[in-house]
Amino acid sequence: MIWNATVNGIDFYHIANWFFIYSFLGWLWETCYVSAKKGELVNRGFINGPFCTIYGFGALSVYLILKPVSGNLLFLFFGGIAVATALEYVTAVLMESIFHTSWWDYSDKKFNFQGRICLGASLGWGVFTVGLFRVLHPMVEDIVALYSVKAGKIAVCVISAVYVVDFCFSAAAAFRLHERIPAWEQALDEMQGELLLKVRNKMASLEDASGMTKDKLREHLDDFELLRELEEKRSAMMTELSGELQKYKEAMAGKMGHNVKRFVKSYPNLNRGYRIRNKRKPKMKKEEE
Repeated sequence: MIWNATVNGIDFYHIANWFFIYSFLGWLWETCYVSAKKGELVNRGFINGPFCTIYGFGALSVYLILKPVSGNLLFLFFGGIAVATALEYVTAVLMESIFHTSWWDYSDKKFNFQGRICLGASLGWGVFTVGLFRVLHPMVEDIVALYSVKAGKIAVCVISAVYVVDFCFSAAAAFRLHERIPAWEQALDEMQGELLLKVRNKMASLEDASGMTKDKLREHLDDFELLRELEEKRSAMMTELSGELQKYKEAMAGKMGHNVKRFVKSYPNLNRGYRIRNKRKPKMKKEEE
């Protein structure tokens, strides 16, 4: 039976249970972290249910591949970096190829490669791997031991069935999503232009109210307090602008259904792939000319 099939000495029953537990823990971590940063609840899973399957695949891949060297912390650290980073890169490429959208972006991080992986995240995977072998996995094994094998098999079958249905609906929404991105980008560019004009007008009003014309600002370049105050106001306005653009994007996505709106809210860099391809097109045309 499939339950008794083994991978690197581990039977399928335990692999399946560990997979869903790690997927849930990954979803819990991602959702709590992003929700805390945004100040609102954000579901970071690809599906509606509480699972981030890349964490499930990642944790199991790291564990099954590195199990033979589990006694060496140095091997675990660098092995975790290699295995998890490779998985993250391949997953990013596959999801961009299949759905024509980007689900995470490290472009603003130092030492990134194509925005898909970066040094900071890779080092984090190394630390996570050591923690997985030393702390997390023993806890996960204890959790699985709490319930009977029969209950575990039933749970895996039920969760798998629900997961497949959920995934199909989510995938269908993701396929529809990339078709709308070009129109959204055009609408967002237009709105961004309008909002930037409002920001400039507000800044001009602030300068007039404070009596600070451009000539007077040049005279007060050594007035750091005044410059700091104006910069803080400008930054606050730009933050407000970004928030309005995101709300506008979510409103457009909301017209296409719950899943699409959830994707746009949870993954603000979905349009990265479209923008990259759009930048390449003018270059290709110039080369052809």
